[in-house]
Amino acid sequence: MNRRVFLLSTSALVLATAVSFSALLPAQAAPPEATIILSSDETGAPHLDPIRATLLSVAADLIYDRLIAMSNEHTFHPHLAQSWQESDDGLSWTFQLKKNVRFHDGEPFDADVIAWWIPRFKGTANEHVAGAIERVVVLDEHSVRFEMKRPDPNLLYNLASYFMGIPSPKAYEAAGENFGVMTAVGTGAYRLESFVVGQETVLVANEDYAWGSELSQNKGAPAIQKLVLREIQDSSTAFLELNTGGADILLGVPTEFVPQLKANGDIELRNMPATGVSYLQFNTSTAPFSDPVIRQAVALAVDQEPILKAIFGGSGAAAHQFLASSLEESKVNPALLIQKDVAKATQLLDQAGWRPGADGVRSKDGTPLKIQLWSSSETAYKRMAEIIQAQLRAVGFDVDITLYDSASLRDASRRGEHQLVVSHYDWDNADILAWFFSAQNIPHPNSTRWDNPESEKLREDAESGARNWNERVAKYTKYHENVLQNFVFVPLHEFEKINAINRRLVLPPNIREVAIGSMTLLDAKWQ
Repeated sequence: MNRRVFLLSTSALVLATAVSFSALLPAQAAPPEATIILSSDETGAPHLDPIRATLLSVAADLIYDRLIAMSNEHTFHPHLAQSWQESDDGLSWTFQLKKNVRFHDGEPFDADVIAWWIPRFKGTANEHVAGAIERVVVLDEHSVRFEMKRPDPNLLYNLASYFMGIPSPKAYEAAGENFGVMTAVGTGAYRLESFVVGQETVLVANEDYAWGSELSQNKGAPAIQKLVLREIQDSSTAFLELNTGGADILLGVPTEFVPQLKANGDIELRNMPATGVSYLQFNTSTAPFSDPVIRQAVALAVDQEPILKAIFGGSGAAAHQFLASSLEESKVNPALLIQKDVAKATQLLDQAGWRPGADGVRSKDGTPLKIQLWSSSETAYKRMAEIIQAQLRAVGFDVDITLYDSASLRDASRRGEHQLVVSHYDWDNADILAWFFSAQNIPHPNSTRWDNPESEKLREDAESGARNWNERVAKYTKYHENVLQNFVFVPLHEFEKINAINRRLVLPPNIREVAIGSMTLLDAKWQ
């Protein structure tokens, strides 16, 4: 036999045998679940009831659908409402609802659900999202009309927010106060399997799902059968979980871990548009920060640039106002922007009678200018606190730092035990001003305890006095300027949100949501 022919024949036999044997093996199974580690600002939610929640994680977005879907360009798209019309005077909105939609418990979604749902917001912390709606009129099984107390230029945004996810009336009434803890029933792409406060939420795919919005390619059931949403307070532990393959997505990656993740070929980084600001929050109800001079001195002593460069490596931007700079209402009078002026800070303290002692710490009438600065134990916020401590020490403050996990920090601030706190928020609408500074929201989320008649008048006008979008922008800008003038906070850093994804999980190349949520995860698939 020709040797060459023999070798080729032998190779063919080996290949055929290998192919035949491999055909007998089972196909490699997709992983049973995807693990997502929540960002620090989504941890600690006590329940998953969108109607009464003040904090929700992406779990709510996956369990509950909303009437409207909003893109990262702030365009509005049909979801459970397939179309809508606004009257010329803004006092009536008519919505046509999608047909053949069912809740996880099998109950139908229809106009009666909307008529039950909207009144449930009255008396809750989220009352404002539906506050302009006088009544809901059921026109037919799949059509409703909102009759308005006044025009609300922000209505579509509200209807697209996490807090307006629609729960099953039957499940809601049956569970009572336990809704969102023991059970959470919506029409979303995922069903709740289990929820352990402060630890994890487990969701399973809704196999009956068939009504995704146009922000996702997939309108049906998700390919990922199970999602485990974990809450890990320690950022180093969260990073290690992702970097070693123990998680598939890490939301809100701390910047100190970005270089190591970039070096990991198994990890993809996705930057999302900046919608949040880190800031110092004063407790304005107690000394020393009940004194506006002391608040102003702190604000002028803080230099945002070292925070931007040393902690965030230049990622994001130094913040000089409360709202993200992408919002129209952030364009305030430049003279009101909060920026470093150490000389003026020193002058203010001198004029107020706070004299420096031999150790550099100021005192007045025998009382030292000593303050407590609280921060999350997350590395970036801890380092911010340390930089601020040094900057305030330079003008005569004696600053002690106390570190908490994110949930404990929120709880202690709610009780009013704080003086000065390194805080942050992630939101893309000017109504965050009313959320954090309305006297109606004391003690939480208004942990500043700011209660001022002029501010309240401007807030009320911004929330309810605008007939159209341009008027709303003008009124919220004026309210923003008022809060800036009163030094209720000190802006620090406008951050980009960085998400890290294990490449075994493929997300769509163009994420159309403001943040990774249900529309993105509907299109997710295993590599």
